[in-house]
Amino acid sequence: MPEDSKTTVRAGRRRFLQSTLAAGTAVAAGSVIATGLAGDGEAEQTARKADQPAKGYQESEHVRSYYSSARI
Repeated sequence: MPEDSKTTVRAGRRRFLQSTLAAGTAVAAGSVIATGLAGDGEAEQTARKADQPAKGYQESEHVRSYYSSARI
């Protein structure tokens, strides 16, 4: 392989890696921004749920039926 083609291949690899890094950074930044925007609605839902008492674990009929089918 001539020296010029090796240089071209290396430059191509560098460009590919740089664009991949830039794209990954953009996706990560977009994810952080989207999470921050979505967090506003979650705070309201959490405040509404805090007013209601927690139900916790409840052993209902379908849970009892699962327990009986899972016995060994």
